[in-house]
Amino acid sequence: MVVVVTGANGQLGQAIQSISDHYPNIDFIFCDSATLDITDLNNIKPIFKQFKPNYCINTAAYTAVDKAESEPEKAHLINVIGARNIAEVCKEFDCVLLHISTDFVFDGTLSPRAQSRGYSEDDSTNPLGVYGQTKLEGERAIQSTWKKHFIIRTSWLYSQFGSNFMKTMLRLASERDSLSVVNDQIGTPTNALDLAECLLTIISHTERTPSADNRQPTTDNFGTYHFSNEGHCNWYDFAKEIFKVNGVKVDLKPIPTTDFPTPAKRPKYSVLDKTKIKSTFNLEIKTWEESLYLFFKGY
Repeated sequence: MVVVVTGANGQLGQAIQSISDHYPNIDFIFCDSATLDITDLNNIKPIFKQFKPNYCINTAAYTAVDKAESEPEKAHLINVIGARNIAEVCKEFDCVLLHISTDFVFDGTLSPRAQSRGYSEDDSTNPLGVYGQTKLEGERAIQSTWKKHFIIRTSWLYSQFGSNFMKTMLRLASERDSLSVVNDQIGTPTNALDLAECLLTIISHTERTPSADNRQPTTDNFGTYHFSNEGHCNWYDFAKEIFKVNGVKVDLKPIPTTDFPTPAKRPKYSVLDKTKIKSTFNLEIKTWEESLYLFFKGY
């Protein structure tokens, strides 16, 4: 089985690479933006023609949330045009597409009653900024182009790779005696390794339902799913736990979002309901606290 992974130099792409040895039955083709530029249709096709992948995991994206407000054209090019391009090529080569999206497609105004479960895949979307809007448009471009797709929305991703909140907190704590972190945005941290394992579980599960010609699977499970670790917290809670696990001493102060203005608005609440993905693929998902502890103390 051949799996092409785009955006291989990003944190999720690198996380997949770090566990790829656990899947000897998969021939991974890792492509960074220099090798496979999703914004250029003619750049994608030769890779697919050469390797004939059964699956493509598209982790390539424009993820600079605040910068997107001043670079909407670039965000649109990567997150919308790029998503459509990769879907078109997947369709041409009959390749199943796994595409990563975000909790930022929601506006955070879920009713208190519904917050007991979190956002489901069927809840109304209403992005607050350019990043979320372009990711939502990318989802729609895929849905209208190629039926054999899995769109996986995730949240608050962290890892040892790239730039993320966890690494920023540890760096700032080494430079300062005190830190202020917002405490009125609620979501769920997601270990990129757990997301990587989830994606490969989806592929393994889908492979067990082959079509008559044994070339590609047929399944009723294609569609949109939510994945993050279990539980929820605010950014202040997340930072506090990061420091606790690492034995870092710093004066950590909670502040409201109004005290930390940013170019892009964030949803105040973006917890994702994982019921659908857990039941469909028989997944057991760690709590965010457990996964964070295991990340630092070793699996």
